Amino acid sequence: MAEITTEAPKILCREIGVVDTLRFVRQYTTGYGDYTSQREQLFAGTTLNRIVEEIKGTRKYGRSGQMKKIPHKKTTRSKRNHRPRAGRQKTI
Repeated sequence: MAEITTEAPKILCREIGVVDTLRFVRQYTTGYGDYTSQREQLFAGTTLNRIVEEIKGTRKYGRSGQMKKIPHKKTTRSKRNHRPRAGRQKTI
């Protein structure tokens, strides 16, 4: 078993790369702690609506509290590059 334990990661790294080997190994690594009790302590006295509002605030303002600059996305194509879609040709 000791030999397999030493050789397996080497073979995996060679065949699928270091990053994918780490992802694979992480699947079989168990966590620690008691998430249920931690969650109860963390959110004690907090309503679902309050959590949702905090999430929305973080998305809009970020953790720093300053409003995020979101780049404007162009939603229409320029006329120069516009090609009619199939099935929508003009009738003469």
